[in-house]
Amino acid sequence: MEKIPYFGQTLVRWSVGGSTFLALPEKGARLMNWNIRLGDGSVRDVVHWPEVSSLTDFHKARGGNPILFPFGGRCFDRGEIGFWRDSRGVRRPMPMHGLARQGDFRATRVDATGFEAVFVPAEEASACYPFRYEFRVEYRFAAFGLTCRLTLENLGDEPLPWCAGQHFYFKLPWHDGSVRGDYLIRIPAGRRLRQDASGLLVAGPKLGLDERMDNPALLDTFHTELRSPEVVFGEKGHPGDVTVSLGDGDVPAAGSSYVTWTEKDDSPFYCVEPWMGPPNAPENKIGLHVVPPGARQSFSANVAVG
Repeated sequence: MEKIPYFGQTLVRWSVGGSTFLALPEKGARLMNWNIRLGDGSVRDVVHWPEVSSLTDFHKARGGNPILFPFGGRCFDRGEIGFWRDSRGVRRPMPMHGLARQGDFRATRVDATGFEAVFVPAEEASACYPFRYEFRVEYRFAAFGLTCRLTLENLGDEPLPWCAGQHFYFKLPWHDGSVRGDYLIRIPAGRRLRQDASGLLVAGPKLGLDERMDNPALLDTFHTELRSPEVVFGEKGHPGDVTVSLGDGDVPAAGSSYVTWTEKDDSPFYCVEPWMGPPNAPENKIGLHVVPPGARQSFSANVAVG
């Protein structure tokens, strides 16, 4: 483990077996980059990180694994974007992807196995999600994999709604000379959804179990009614597939979803995102979880390269 100055912050680098991980625990509890050293001595990025010139818009960087809390995606209240309505009928603001990715955290564990950090709610969080709680992000690193666990503990006297997610920017393509269309993704979903301009979930595209990753129908699609927690993608005929596993059990929780998205045809990344449920969860209720007073809940994702 090594600590490196980075725009006035402290970047931490872990070397675990053939893997190297980079993260800024205090800035959004964000994993920035993960790369692996191959048998021929070359290095392959698994999680992409772009060059940035400052930390001013760090949370907007197209890379790493932004943490989405308390809700992923866009929230709407009765057709108006940027709001949600709590169980008492109070309308509150909510930015896209919630509060954690642009928020500050306090590191509670940084050791050779990874890190744990606790969200420090600021003024924005108090207006958007004014409850008593503790939200933790924990990373465990392995030689060719990682686990990221999100835990919400209710410290107040009213139920806490949440539907969090993880937004991995995976490097793609990862072989010289390959293009996005050389890669296949397998998502065992029984239902595909999209979000319309008013926040409602509508029918998504019809897709097969295996799809080429240059298929534009995959973009902004929410894959739910999962028959298995695992999504696998990689270059056909080559080793090194990436497997993403959502949750801790063999059967995903009701509403669990994957999101597939990239920015441009030539973007050097492709996002395969494990979420507790589709966007606008407070309104559509799919994948929405409630933590009773005095209780805690966790949501985890595992990623492995094989």
